[in-house]
Amino acid sequence: MANEARPCPCDIGDRFEYGGLGHEVQVEHIKAYVCKPSASTEKAVIVIQDIFGWQLPNTRYMVDMLAANGYIAICPDFFVGKEPWNPSDDWSTFAEWLKTRDARKIDKEADVVLKYLKQQCSAKKIGVVGFCWGGIVVHHLMMKYPELKAGVSVYGIIRDSDDRYNLLVPTFFIFGEKDDVIPLDQVTLLEQKLKQHCKVDYRVKIYPGQTHGFVHRKREDINPQDKPYIEEARKDMISWLNKYI
Repeated sequence: MANEARPCPCDIGDRFEYGGLGHEVQVEHIKAYVCKPSASTEKAVIVIQDIFGWQLPNTRYMVDMLAANGYIAICPDFFVGKEPWNPSDDWSTFAEWLKTRDARKIDKEADVVLKYLKQQCSAKKIGVVGFCWGGIVVHHLMMKYPELKAGVSVYGIIRDSDDRYNLLVPTFFIFGEKDDVIPLDQVTLLEQKLKQHCKVDYRVKIYPGQTHGFVHRKREDINPQDKPYIEEARKDMISWLNKYI
């Protein structure tokens, strides 16, 4: 890693000033933000937070964008009440903080959310999208939950496990060319291994010049040079979901 003192570059980007169009609900032992489309649908997407938690306005903006594209969209608190990371926190403590928020130990929460979508929202086709920490969660779910229809892992770290190629569900991986925490050689290895082992559809795409967080942490109006790639990645994400859900 380029900088051990800053093990995640998620502070790159901007916090959106955004209130949200949805509402918060209690789903058994966790809280969640939900936004529904204007027309009834049986399609849903679970949106999984980055290290800044389920209440980050940027993530809620993405939830609302998915709802505007015809999906019941829900962002649960996968930290289950534990404090999200704060940019002012001491980065030297990040590794310890992360140990109590294991991206591969969220099955209980995933089960609760799936049950809610099926029973309370009448969802029959469900996909999942995750950013950074949430991208790791997506990768995990794609190897464990065949009932899901599609996944999009957005700059989820891919070096934390050797057993990550036997996907059960079509998965789209989004990466930035200039992401300091996910080197391109790791992305190349991922693609090679998926080609060897994966039996379902997948796609790996690298967006030129983009840093970690570009899809949901950069505002187009103050990053005009990045705007085409931000918009392209969001369009690609929606297209992948539309294809399989």
